[in-house]
Amino acid sequence: MLERQQLGDSELFTSVIGLGCMGMSEWYGPTDDVKSQATIQAALDAGLNFFDTADVYGNGHNETLVGMALKHVRQAVILATKFGFLPGESGLNGRPEYVKQACDASLERLGTDYIDLYYLHRIDPDVPLQDTVGAMADLVSAGKVRYLGLSEVSAASLRQANAVHPITALQTEYS
Repeated sequence: MLERQQLGDSELFTSVIGLGCMGMSEWYGPTDDVKSQATIQAALDAGLNFFDTADVYGNGHNETLVGMALKHVRQAVILATKFGFLPGESGLNGRPEYVKQACDASLERLGTDYIDLYYLHRIDPDVPLQDTVGAMADLVSAGKVRYLGLSEVSAASLRQANAVHPITALQTEYS
């Protein structure tokens, strides 16, 4: 079993290595669902418990794939997904009404009634960050989301968001 580490001040203890599932639904060429599910199972067998996806990956397909692969171990894994980065010309959406719609759609695709870590994929420059994070905080209050995260943000944006609701995790491009 891989070493576990507490994620911020949360009650989540993640494997020190997680599996990002983006490449299982486009981005790097043709994909194979059977091989992708086998990869997720191999990660579980190796002791990983942290899995990352997003609604934009494969236009929702990735969440469905990951949800199906983890359904039998849902209570034992930490499931992270992201919203707000839209395919095509529409770009970004951080409107509060969209936050709830996106979460409900992700829950449906993932086949679960809660998301452990819900990230804003990118900040929408047309919506005040406080409004977006406020809507995300409402999802925590509703029991749909356990903890909040941000992806690709500045320190100033992090401080601004954290003033609305505690931010548990940041996702930053490393390689």
